[in-house]
Amino acid sequence: MRIRFAKTAIAVLTGAMLAVPAGAAYAGSGPAPKPSERSISKSTAPSAKGNPASKAAKAADVCDDAYQIGTTGYVKRSGVTIASVKQFYSPDCQENYSYVWIWESFRKTAGDYDVTAAIYSSTQDEVLGGRSWLNTQGQEFWSYGTDTVSDCTTAVGSVRKAGDPTPNHGASSKRC
Repeated sequence: MRIRFAKTAIAVLTGAMLAVPAGAAYAGSGPAPKPSERSISKSTAPSAKGNPASKAAKAADVCDDAYQIGTTGYVKRSGVTIASVKQFYSPDCQENYSYVWIWESFRKTAGDYDVTAAIYSSTQDEVLGGRSWLNTQGQEFWSYGTDTVSDCTTAVGSVRKAGDPTPNHGASSKRC
């Protein structure tokens, strides 16, 4: 079982890197939103927007001040959107995170699925902070934090429904 998990995790994370389009749009290097403009929630409930105070975020050691940077990417299966992929940044911890949110319409009918979340650094040409979940029915997934604040990065994620031979991938916009 561990060997299957390790091989699956490596294959899925490697595949996630392939999801980063060669001509990825830059999110820009403009100023970050002011703290007053960030939607930092005191709630611990999971959210499609991403809540760094949620139980899943805490399990990945996401810093409370993390907020989305760049634009959201989408995971599609047979032309239907099944998940969102976002990149988060924490000024306090100086880390980036990938966030994958599984859409309810997919969850209702999918049964079990596998999910990955990671940060792709085009500066290092590495997939970092990767986490994998096998045979889950969860909704929110956070990568581990990465020390990539000075890199050009993209959040990557994948979802593989049980019975599908390969995962479907998504990526946020590239942020430098």
